[in-house]
Amino acid sequence: MISINPPSGAWRRAQKALLHMSCPVPRPTVVAGAVEATEAHAPHAQGRGPGVAAGRWMIVVGVGVVAAMNIWKLPLALQRLEAELGFGLVFSGLLLGVIQVASMLGGLLVAWGGERFGLRRLLMLGLILLALGSAGGAVSPNPGLLLGTRMVEGIGFLLCTVLAPALIRVICRPADLDRAMGAWGSFQGIAIMLSFSGGILALQVLQWRALWLLMALLAVGMLWPLARWVPAGPVERGIDGRGSLRKILLTIKVLPPWMAGLAFACYTVQWMAVMGFLPRIYAAYGLEALPAGLLSALVGGLNIIGAWISAAWLQRGRGATGILLLCFAVMAVSSVGLFAVPWMQLPRGIVGALACASVFSLIGGIAPAALSRVAVDLAPPGGAVSAVIGLMQQLFNVGNFLGPFLLAWIAVQVGGWQASWVMTCGFCALGMSATLALHVRTRSVNPSLASQVVRHQ
Repeated sequence: MISINPPSGAWRRAQKALLHMSCPVPRPTVVAGAVEATEAHAPHAQGRGPGVAAGRWMIVVGVGVVAAMNIWKLPLALQRLEAELGFGLVFSGLLLGVIQVASMLGGLLVAWGGERFGLRRLLMLGLILLALGSAGGAVSPNPGLLLGTRMVEGIGFLLCTVLAPALIRVICRPADLDRAMGAWGSFQGIAIMLSFSGGILALQVLQWRALWLLMALLAVGMLWPLARWVPAGPVERGIDGRGSLRKILLTIKVLPPWMAGLAFACYTVQWMAVMGFLPRIYAAYGLEALPAGLLSALVGGLNIIGAWISAAWLQRGRGATGILLLCFAVMAVSSVGLFAVPWMQLPRGIVGALACASVFSLIGGIAPAALSRVAVDLAPPGGAVSAVIGLMQQLFNVGNFLGPFLLAWIAVQVGGWQASWVMTCGFCALGMSATLALHVRTRSVNPSLASQVVRHQ
């Protein structure tokens, strides 16, 4: 922690850091406002050594993983919940998607709060709300109250996922930013792998209510490393409310954040839906809960590899446009293979279905890593990175909310999962259109930025 009354040596180092911050930031892709540009260097200057500074962003990624694990604990327990509380498939889709309602409505509000009250402080509040929501869900006696606790978890998830990328941008050294944002792009895949594998094993010996309590404790446990090792940073000294609002309004007036958010939504609408119901899809092949959960964990974990691939490509200078177009094209083809091919009628059809789902998740992991990296450079001069993230969060969580419900509705209408590819392919086409619009708009408005985020090599 940073001492309130630092010794004279520390004070001299802080003065040098302030002088250093007055120099231009040596990153051509940074187009955020002067406050963000300053913040990028300040925490590192106040650090306790390169090893600690390099690991701070890993703690923030860990917060995102824990937040997402609280969300992804639900799919494995859905059938138990349906039997105990008495609801059907469509309500299950609502339970999966309602977690995103807060994110649909409050992304920009949270961005303003982060600018006004501090990123780390609200990140900690998000963990507390996740813990309260999960603990409340553990004692819910009926579907209505369980739905309400999921909404509380959704607010906590919103705080964590909107503010974490902006905090990473603040505390991360410029040389580590591509790697850090690539790691952030994989937090959902890591969470699914851990939740599905650990959750299905835990449910062999525990009731679902006990699993909810364990997830609440995990959220509480992340508060200590976040408070202990992640610095408050200059942003926690706060700026006036009018200044925060002005930066956010300036950010949402430009088109690129909207296009990036739409592209992100086209990814999340299908990935959230498919992964949310994947254990049930495998159950339709006759698999028991344990192997279905473990296979789902494997598929979700492959998303991490996609994020790493995306980060490596971006580090080597590959353009985000080509990466995203490839991602959406492969997701479309693999989803057709997963849903349209009658694998159940073929010998060992589960192998083919597993292969298609694996490709869908692995290549799909390219999208969030690429878009997360691009997002931190989309704020206009005088704008706010957190506002870009907040706007994108609102847009892609519309997809998170609608995806499970749409997929469940289609399955109910046709009596199976075989028509689900229509939804996934439609959103892949829309995602490719949004990607091309982002490319054109960024190049016309800011050629220097376009040369960094959409160039091809």
